[in-house]
Amino acid sequence: MFEFFNVRQAGQGRAARGPNRWDWVLLPLVLAVLAAAAYGAMQMARPFVLGQATPVSLDVAVLPYYLLRTILRMFMALGCSLLFSFVFAAVAAKYRAAEKVLIPLLDILQSVPILGFQAIAIAPFIALFPGSLLGVECAAVFAIFTSQAWNMAFSLYQSMRTVPAELSEAARVFCLSGWQRFWRLELPYAMPALLWNMMMSMSGGWFFLVAAEAISVAGQDIKLPGIGAYIAVAIEQENGRAVAAAIVAMLAGIVLYDQLFFRPLLAWADKFRFEESQGETAQRSWLLDWGRRSRWMRRLADRFWARMRGALGWFGGVPAVRASAQATAAWQRALPRLWDGFLALAACYASLRLIVYVHAQVGWAEVGHVVLLGLATLLRVMLLIALASLVWVPVAVWIGLRPRYAQRVQAVAQFLAAFPVNLMFPVVVFVLVTFRLNPDIWLSPLMVFGTQWYILFNVVAGASTVPTELRLAADNLGLKGWLKWKRVYLPAVFPAYLTGAITASGGSWNASIVAEYVTWGKTTLAAQGLGSYIKQMTDAGDFHRIALGIGVMCIFVMLLNRFFWRKLYLLAGDRSL
Repeated sequence: MFEFFNVRQAGQGRAARGPNRWDWVLLPLVLAVLAAAAYGAMQMARPFVLGQATPVSLDVAVLPYYLLRTILRMFMALGCSLLFSFVFAAVAAKYRAAEKVLIPLLDILQSVPILGFQAIAIAPFIALFPGSLLGVECAAVFAIFTSQAWNMAFSLYQSMRTVPAELSEAARVFCLSGWQRFWRLELPYAMPALLWNMMMSMSGGWFFLVAAEAISVAGQDIKLPGIGAYIAVAIEQENGRAVAAAIVAMLAGIVLYDQLFFRPLLAWADKFRFEESQGETAQRSWLLDWGRRSRWMRRLADRFWARMRGALGWFGGVPAVRASAQATAAWQRALPRLWDGFLALAACYASLRLIVYVHAQVGWAEVGHVVLLGLATLLRVMLLIALASLVWVPVAVWIGLRPRYAQRVQAVAQFLAAFPVNLMFPVVVFVLVTFRLNPDIWLSPLMVFGTQWYILFNVVAGASTVPTELRLAADNLGLKGWLKWKRVYLPAVFPAYLTGAITASGGSWNASIVAEYVTWGKTTLAAQGLGSYIKQMTDAGDFHRIALGIGVMCIFVMLLNRFFWRKLYLLAGDRSL
């Protein structure tokens, strides 16, 4: 009898360790994703010689393959952007001296057009992988990276700077080191906003996909297999049916990675919300629910997190021993002054070199003309950001406070944010030419078409983290209407809104190159502005004026961020929850 029970218990133990029905349901899905990724990665390393023709077919049957190649590039760029954001935000938030350099540098980087990054990166990548398509693929991934990384880095930096005081005090009480504080406090606190910005980054990658996959180098056009190159060829040939097919394929891709990647991550990150009581409706994901019911997936996840805790030292560890205050006080007073002096000398040297370059290559009259064009683009950017804020902040707060609606609009918002403005060129050209409208006015909305969603996504993320107890307290106090918005909602989402507005502003400057110079077949419409100037000089191959246009754009963005957005950001840090 005892032997029978022992055999029965052993059989039950083996059954508990074996696969269940959820494992068998998930297994085909996991294998399909791995096989598709492996096949796409193999195609990226095919032989290639500079000068070889790279034809792109407009046959609808090739769209699934093109979609696979595009999504692989975008996720590679997203991984690089995430690593960059971790390093950038940690250094900028923790070291005051580094912050003085990194934040202006980020302003410059997000204002440099993707065409400028391509001109720098293409030749080195091709030289790094001679005889292989991998060099061009790396150049395309780098171009997509430059459209994804900056808003993620700034979002993580802003979240780390606005960690609530009580959480920081708890970290000091538990004697967490800087490494442990980042992984156990700052990153979990920033996770909801970071995930929404990751979704926006994927959408931003779609927005500039045509420029990333249709590359011009050494007088030759290289078009990589992908949705961006497909759209570029369709625009060249004025093929409306191919444009419509590309829109459908793009929508399918967005829904696919939303369900398989972002929706599970958002549902998982719901536990990081900063509140004492559970929210009304948590994010849900069918894939995450299946994974939690799967024995193999749960066991794999447990082993992964155990290895991560051991590797990163999340638990345990002794804080570093600090030197005595007397020994370091003199250095703490002297180093900031030396660093500020070094930065001032570097700025003077850069200004001197810029003056010499302008005087020798382009002339001061051209500089004055470009500055006036920059003022015209500045007016468009500020007006459009203000209008987008008036429209989307109330909508985003309403969505963020109702997670069940946030799940419904998530994929729709991603699709609208990802919709490349190039696909609107046929309609825009037809309307402006038919009704004889002024391009200086009616091309302007294209600048904010793809960047306004930075405001929506960030404010939704900010509103979704408003503590439930704060909302209940406002209801108990009888706050209604504008008073409730003024005292509760707007202060709560203000830091998140600024992150979205800053990145939307920088993205609008970048998008001006596409929006102020519209081409459909042989028809071209141009508005007076800095983006149109850079695009025309790029087509003409005038590198001195390209550099002048990009430099002036960087200066405008830096001044705007320093004297406008930075002031508001400091105010947000003082009034954050």
